[in-house]
Amino acid sequence: MTSTEREVLNFVKENDVQFIRLAFCDLFGMQKNIAIMADGLESAFENGVSFDAHAIKGFKDVSDSDLFLYPDPVTLNVLPWRPGPGRVVRFFCDIKNPDGSIFLNDGRALLKKAEARAEKMGYICKVGAKCEFYLFKTDDHGEATMIPFDNGGYLDLLPLDKGENIRREICLALAEMRIQPETSHHEQGPGQNEIDFKFSNALEAADNLQTFKTVVKAIAERNGLFASFMPKPLPDAPGNGMHVNLSLNQWGRNIFKSADSGEHSAVSESFIAGILSKVRELSLFLNPTINSYERFGKFDAPKYVSWSPHNRSQLIRIPAATGERVRMELRSPDPSVNPYLAFALIISAGLDGIENKMELPASVNLDLFTAPESVTQKLQMLPASLKEAIDIAKDSDFVKLILGENMLGKFIDTKEKEAEDFDNAKNKMEFYRERYFTVI
Repeated sequence: MTSTEREVLNFVKENDVQFIRLAFCDLFGMQKNIAIMADGLESAFENGVSFDAHAIKGFKDVSDSDLFLYPDPVTLNVLPWRPGPGRVVRFFCDIKNPDGSIFLNDGRALLKKAEARAEKMGYICKVGAKCEFYLFKTDDHGEATMIPFDNGGYLDLLPLDKGENIRREICLALAEMRIQPETSHHEQGPGQNEIDFKFSNALEAADNLQTFKTVVKAIAERNGLFASFMPKPLPDAPGNGMHVNLSLNQWGRNIFKSADSGEHSAVSESFIAGILSKVRELSLFLNPTINSYERFGKFDAPKYVSWSPHNRSQLIRIPAATGERVRMELRSPDPSVNPYLAFALIISAGLDGIENKMELPASVNLDLFTAPESVTQKLQMLPASLKEAIDIAKDSDFVKLILGENMLGKFIDTKEKEAEDFDNAKNKMEFYRERYFTVI
């Protein structure tokens, strides 16, 4: 047993912890958990806790269905919205086979592998995800409606913005869970909100994003509301984006340079170029639902494979910032992702760019929402549908190398069935509501 595990066991004993939640997600980012009593934690550290992997999407078949959860002690967090006495804590878990080997379809293990590759090359990738969500009213039975909580717009105040107290509760809960919020505000859509929190290493960023979604949904429900991270819940309003910000540290310094300085690190340029070169191949994992493709090309969501400083109509932009805050912002992903797979693929594409010394193409310093066709027809487009994204991923040697044939095959099989179900659905909006709205 490690010293960290012993410290955690002492914390549990000294702080009236009675219940332990062991959290993980399926192949598609849906959060799952098993609860054990506090006296079972030591055994969980040493022996894991078994579960039926056949019942989890994208894991195993019924003939070989045992897997084990091993809590990661550094991810200990008390759930502040759970009542006492008898506190509840949560750990994110590593998933292992019965023989103790790493389960190959564990996205968390895949992201660790990408981080290790970056470190071997001399870099630490810092990641921050800006995740938007909608708040909707509930009916008399507590079920979600599609009526937005308010009619506010970007950065509005009361009375237009009715969500400020909800955001306050969310921020306080995040702070108690050692996730430091930086900004919170009303977004463009009615009932739409955004809360941003500090950068961290990639694995912690993915864990934090999963925590964030749990906190938002729990606080919303406690206030008689429903929170949805569905990419495009309202047809005529902005979609929910999840802008992914990345920078690279080398020898403790951020090697990204300010776009205003006129200086660009060759390494950072190659990192961005690598992501641009692979982003169409990654779209299945950055935008994994049919509904995801309703966002593109509308309300500031990108449509073309391009980059530019500051410009919010581009796929990648370099926001105005100085020093350690300079980074690139990838604007296509949405909150329906499995963040472990998404971050692993994005980082790996960037590292490929560095290894191959890729040159960054010229920036496109135009508003691509109004640019003439003579400009846009020269640019590659993001996939226009889930089917197109599937076909591109199928032919990607890069994606197959990073994910492995088994994981990629399971992901594609499930998404092809999803696309088929959509084609056969009589009511497309009802399909969206049942498949995504109440789930994501």
